[in-house]
Amino acid sequence: QVQLVESGGGLVQAGGSLRLSCAASGRTFSRYYMGWFRQAPGKEREFVGAISWTGTNTDYADSVKGRFTISRDNAKNTVYLQMNSLKPEDTAVYYCAARTIATMARLGGQYDYWGQGTQVTVSS
Repeated sequence: QVQLVESGGGLVQAGGSLRLSCAASGRTFSRYYMGWFRQAPGKEREFVGAISWTGTNTDYADSVKGRFTISRDNAKNTVYLQMNSLKPEDTAVYYCAARTIATMARLGGQYDYWGQGTQVTVSS
């Protein structure tokens, strides 16, 4: 089992940047594919991006492609979400998730473990 803890959220002006971190417990972090999701008030949770074991493969939602970057440091059991050129519509609670099956996935139900989330608010 793995526990995930997100951090790095906050309030930022449109056009600004934030870097979210997701720290994982457990010795098998490097075996998990990781994903980032977000949920805005009154909206369903949506896929943001995902990264493979080694970080070689990444996948992004069209809405964030070119602005957000996912990376991971397996030595630190941490995955990151660098968010640039933020827009007010990026405002949401951001969650990281871990997947034990070694394929990329975009659906929340395909992930096995979830963090508690971190709030990101982008002001216009």
